[in-house]
Amino acid sequence: MPFTEINSRMVQAHIAPGQKMFSQRGAMLAYQGDVSFTPNIQGGQGGVMSMIGRRVANESTPLMTVEGSGTVMFGHGGHHIQVINLTGDTLCVEADRLLAFDGTLTQGTMFMGSQGGVMGMVRGQVTGQGLFTTTLKGHGAVAVMAHGGVIEIPITPQRPIHVDPQAYVAHHGDVRNKLSTALGWRDMVGRGSGEAFQLELSGQGAVYVQASEEKL
Repeated sequence: MPFTEINSRMVQAHIAPGQKMFSQRGAMLAYQGDVSFTPNIQGGQGGVMSMIGRRVANESTPLMTVEGSGTVMFGHGGHHIQVINLTGDTLCVEADRLLAFDGTLTQGTMFMGSQGGVMGMVRGQVTGQGLFTTTLKGHGAVAVMAHGGVIEIPITPQRPIHVDPQAYVAHHGDVRNKLSTALGWRDMVGRGSGEAFQLELSGQGAVYVQASEEKL
């Protein structure tokens, strides 16, 4: 079910009988109609294995199952919201950035060390993100949260993208990531605190970057 953007910090979703969606607990702002909100203990559409993956990843962001017939408005903490439409590919996003997503999408987890080997694990240590990240796959819409708005940057085999790890929000497509260290512009202008880290994403897809280094 597509989301309608009310403004940069609120989205609206239409819930129909027989459909369901998942949202972060506390994300519902208002609703109309006969809609129910129940705690989800099965890890979303991924079932028990998704729940286990979230526990292993030490992700404490709880989900609600939203069902019924009506309209629901979502938002959380005044964060900017970006709607991402998936057409069969996989979105990788940190669990605490998920606002709401279609129940048709399969939720899982991915070990970051599998992309970039040891450097993938270093990325989790350096950025404060877990060694696992949440994945959503299939056809449907996802609403993610960010600070200061989001820009979508295409990734092509000819043009990999380098992103500040603190500004990274999510990515989708056939994309690989690795963390690299270099003396960068932040060190040159005095904003760095030692080593400069860059997240390199290559392949075919897109990355979403927020206009801030602030964590949620």
